[in-house]
Amino acid sequence: MAVRLLANSKEWEAYGAWLTQQPDGNLWQSLERKAYLEALGKEVRLYAAEEEGAIVASALVAIDRTAFGFSVWEIPRGPVGRMENGKLRIEELLTHIIDDAKKDKCMALFLSPQFSIFHSQFSIRPSGRHVHCEATRILDLTQSEEEILAQMKPKGRYNIRIAEKHGVTVRQSEDTDAFYALVKETSRRDRFTALPREKYRAFLEHLPGAFLLLAYAPGENDPIAGLLGVFWNKKGIYYYGASSYTHRATMAPYALQWQTMRFCKAHGCVSYDLLGIAPPGAPADHPWQGITSFKEKFGGALISYPPEQVRTLRPVAKRLLDLKRRFF
Repeated sequence: MAVRLLANSKEWEAYGAWLTQQPDGNLWQSLERKAYLEALGKEVRLYAAEEEGAIVASALVAIDRTAFGFSVWEIPRGPVGRMENGKLRIEELLTHIIDDAKKDKCMALFLSPQFSIFHSQFSIRPSGRHVHCEATRILDLTQSEEEILAQMKPKGRYNIRIAEKHGVTVRQSEDTDAFYALVKETSRRDRFTALPREKYRAFLEHLPGAFLLLAYAPGENDPIAGLLGVFWNKKGIYYYGASSYTHRATMAPYALQWQTMRFCKAHGCVSYDLLGIAPPGAPADHPWQGITSFKEKFGGALISYPPEQVRTLRPVAKRLLDLKRRFF
C-alpha cells in the first residue's frame, strides 16, 4: 500500500469521485468542504492510500496555524476507508499523516471518525471536545411526505400544524445578514458563542450545495427563523439554525424544518441529517442536550459516532496553547 498527498486537480477529481461511492464518504471529507475551508483561509491537505493505483482509504486534513510556527491538524469525520475483515484500512494512512504532522510542528492531531478506531496501534484518546456530534437523527426522504410526517412524534406534527395555522411561510434567501441577526439573538438567549458573520456568509457563498431558508410571519418583513443547510451526494444536512423568541408561539422552527425536508426531497436528496443530538446516556450538562428534544420530535433513525479522539504530538506546546486560549 502506498500513501501520498494528492497535489493537483486531476487527483482531487478522482478523489471526489471515489469518496461519493464510499459508505462512509461524507461532506466533511469532501472537495466541497475543502473549497469552503480554503475560502476561510485554512490550509487543507488530501491524503490517499492506494493499492494498484486505486484509492482504498483517504483523509482530508484541515490545518490551523498558530504562534511560533506550531500547528493543529484535524481530520473531521474521517479517515474514510474500506472495511476488510471488519477493520478499517487506515493504519498506514495515519502513520504517514502523523509523520508529516510531526515535521510540521503539529501539537495535536484530532480525529472524529465515524467508526471506532480504538483498536488502532496509535496512542489516541478521547479529546473531551464536542466539535462534531456524537449522535444524530437521519430521516429517510425516499418516503412520501405523508410517511415522513407519520414517523414523527405527535408533538412534532402538532407543532408543524400550529405553524401553518399562524401562517408561517418559508422562502429561500441569500440574506445572511438577516440570518446573522437571528443567530445573535439566539446566542444571547441560549448562551452560546456565535460564529463571526463572515463565516455564515462564506458557508453560503463558498460551500457548493449550501442553501439558506428563512421563515416569516404574516405582515413581518424580518424573518423569525432561519436555517443554513447543504446538499451533498443526495443527502440534505441541517447545519445552522436560529429563531426569534418574540415569535416563539408561531412554532416557526418546526415549519422551517418541515419545509427544509420538502426542499431537500425536491432537490433529489434521499436523506436528511438533523446534525447533532446528545448521545444516549449523556449527562444533563452535555452541550448538545439543549437541542436534543427539539430534533427528536422529527423522528428519523438514531445514529451514533465515537467521541472525538486526539493524538498529542507536542504535549508541552499544546498545554501552553490551551492555557493561553483559556485565560487570554
